[in-house]
Amino acid sequence: MLERKKGYDIVTEIGGVRTVDAAYDLFGKRLDAEHVRRIRKIENPEVLIKIANAIALCDPKTVFVFTGSEKDRAFVRQLALDQGEEKKLPMKNHTIHYDLKDEQGRIIDRTYYIINEGDKVSSLGQKMLRDQAMKEVKEKMGGIMKGRTMLIGFYIRGPAGAPVSNPALEITSSAYVLHSANILYRSAYDVFDKEVEHCGHFFANIHSEGTNRLEDLPNARVFMDRSWWTTYAMFCTYAGNTLLMKKGNHRFAVDKAVYLSNNQNLSEHMFITGINGPGGRTTWCCGAAPSGCGKTTTAMAGDKFVGDDLAQMWIAEDGAIHAINPECGIFGIVEDVNREGDPHLMDLLRKEKCEVIWSNVLIDEKGVPHWTGNGETPPAKGRNFQGEWHQGMVDAKGKPVPMSHPNSRCTVSASALANYSKENENPKGVVARIFTYSGRDSDTMPPVWVARNSDEGVVIGACIVSAATATEVGASGVKRAPWANAPFTPGPLGDYMDAQFKFYSHPKIAKKHQPILAGLNYFLTHEARGGTGKKLLGEKKDVKAWLAWLERRVHGEVGAIETPIGFLPKYEDLKQLFGDLVKKDYPKDLYDKQFSLYVDNIVARIDLQLDAYGKEQSVPPKFFDIMKKQRADLLKLKEKFGAIVAPDKLAR
Repeated sequence: MLERKKGYDIVTEIGGVRTVDAAYDLFGKRLDAEHVRRIRKIENPEVLIKIANAIALCDPKTVFVFTGSEKDRAFVRQLALDQGEEKKLPMKNHTIHYDLKDEQGRIIDRTYYIINEGDKVSSLGQKMLRDQAMKEVKEKMGGIMKGRTMLIGFYIRGPAGAPVSNPALEITSSAYVLHSANILYRSAYDVFDKEVEHCGHFFANIHSEGTNRLEDLPNARVFMDRSWWTTYAMFCTYAGNTLLMKKGNHRFAVDKAVYLSNNQNLSEHMFITGINGPGGRTTWCCGAAPSGCGKTTTAMAGDKFVGDDLAQMWIAEDGAIHAINPECGIFGIVEDVNREGDPHLMDLLRKEKCEVIWSNVLIDEKGVPHWTGNGETPPAKGRNFQGEWHQGMVDAKGKPVPMSHPNSRCTVSASALANYSKENENPKGVVARIFTYSGRDSDTMPPVWVARNSDEGVVIGACIVSAATATEVGASGVKRAPWANAPFTPGPLGDYMDAQFKFYSHPKIAKKHQPILAGLNYFLTHEARGGTGKKLLGEKKDVKAWLAWLERRVHGEVGAIETPIGFLPKYEDLKQLFGDLVKKDYPKDLYDKQFSLYVDNIVARIDLQLDAYGKEQSVPPKFFDIMKKQRADLLKLKEKFGAIVAPDKLAR
């Protein structure tokens, strides 16, 4: 179980401010009159004490209390330019930000959960005892903002009033971080006290990039205090490490859902998109995928966009699963974003439609951003994440230096998208009927399949395997990515799995709102299916057909072929959907390649999971029962039909 407020609060222990009166005394000494006036509009004692201790710890020269006004937004944008964190580009409201060349993703090797003696933590996470963590925070963050401006922002992760939204403080010396926060999250200065009272808690985030030098990176740390729902980040700039409302607070939301929601909440690494179906209906889909595995592209393939990264879900009184997006913007990977696969996003990136913060892309001599896979003619030279660049450039080891880093990003407001849905601001959320799980799987699973029941659907999520992406510094190879959420699951995976089983089979879910859980994979390659080359066996835009089939399936309008891993689509249904929605032919031989079961590959994947979960704590027995039955049934198929089982053989 999760014990809240167990042990001491590190920033309070270091700062020494324990009363509201002491906090106000510090504000009077450290803030000018205008910002004292602003901070006095916040009345919650815990919030005030947390802010005061952050000031005492970091020792800034000045403090700026952000109210969300347009004047304040303009101040933050200008400060990002003045501090050299961003530079203007010729296109109106577009800027470029570069992270340190060795900090182009999450610093997983220097990220820790702060724990108390006896606390259990996920086997995929690192941990540090509270006393040791306090020493590190005190040593590394003490006085880290000397000579700098501390920015204090008040936000809500989700629409105000939603039952699973979370108020959050963002305290930083980086104007780039607060500028990003103002695009990605909803400012809540005027309602912060009300939301804290409504939720009964708030998340707190304290960050400083310090001197922002390459030689400081060994001292970079990200700490997450599960007991006090406070994060600390230092000597780093990449938004995945510093915009702590994102993945840092997502971890706290996962803890809250798993341990404190009576099995009626989930906090997931999922997009939310609406799929139009026959008769003018919209069916809402939530989908999980590791960062860098097409989550934004899949979200954009829907007809009504709500979010591309995170989802908070709850079982409402109407017996349906409702979902909200904690964010209102996109911090999206741009590699392979192009007109063919991402027309809506490309419109924002190539036209003066909204603010765009670019990060780590190439900027050519005319100030135009470029990135790998954009489908455009690349420039001969320019400047990127590592400095000056030209075509044919190699590093000290003779390895080609890419035009842009694989984890290059764009930060934009979702409301500017042509397919944006105003449901993103609805505190009641959307009713989700489809849940998908996917990874960068080149050789094993078919493009889409549906679990036969919710328990088998949870197992699909538990068994995501994906090629490592550039979102994590130092990651390589193929690895397990349970639910695409494991890096952000603080407690044991067995606890998280148990919460998943109980949520999706909860008796409160009405039969008419029962969802389907499915696997999704559009990364199969030609060489994995008897051809040559690593090119995709299909196109990114084909995901429209997979999503449309799932939409018809949840409404009982298409049949399916039953297999040991779940239900596969029938060829005739896909052929029609490809013609109607993707506007292209879908040949039968391609269907056979994509949907044949490669039994040996799937069995090897099952064995990998059985071995890995066999080493985890408290994994529900039903997981092993489901996996072992699928394995046995697959081997029976192999005995009957051989190692490659075409869907037609199973449809007889």
